[in-house]
Amino acid sequence: MAVKSSTKKRLIELGIQEDHAHKLADDANLDTIKRMSREQVAKKVGVEENSSELEHIMGVISEHVGSRKRSKSNRITISRKALLDEDIPTGDYRFNVLNHVLVPHHELVPIDSEAEILEPWALTTDDAFGTGRLAKELLPKILITDPAIQAIKEMEELENDELPAGWLANRVVKVVRYSRSAGSSEAYRLIVETT
Repeated sequence: MAVKSSTKKRLIELGIQEDHAHKLADDANLDTIKRMSREQVAKKVGVEENSSELEHIMGVISEHVGSRKRSKSNRITISRKALLDEDIPTGDYRFNVLNHVLVPHHELVPIDSEAEILEPWALTTDDAFGTGRLAKELLPKILITDPAIQAIKEMEELENDELPAGWLANRVVKVVRYSRSAGSSEAYRLIVETT
């Protein structure tokens, strides 16, 4: 690595003598210089460890070098490992997407009344045995990972802890949208695991 002229220039601007800045910038960038110990800086520059020159250099390094903001956004990122269990909202303190004003009302249709509720759309088809079956696959789909469906799933599992695995797949959900001009409209969606 060669002498970084921008690093040397920045050190000189901060008040470090040119020859010291040249030695510090040799094979090092500002981040590397900031991480150097007092002994490493003294050895690299060639001054005594208890000299006033070293005090000045260390003061400049600790105060200015590498302290510029790297990001223009003020976003703070917290890793999942850094969170404590009490920091993660649960129960009543957790945000429920179904309570938001922009989310329409979602409700699971009971399995035994699916055929009756979907009868106006003529979704019954003849199967190989000559009996009619409800062709739910013709309904528009909604993913099981949808936040509204996940909220319904959590509420149902809180009430009934004996539900089998995969109980929500291929269920029908009723979505009621309200409008000031049109009143309310109902739509039915089939919950699927993948599209």
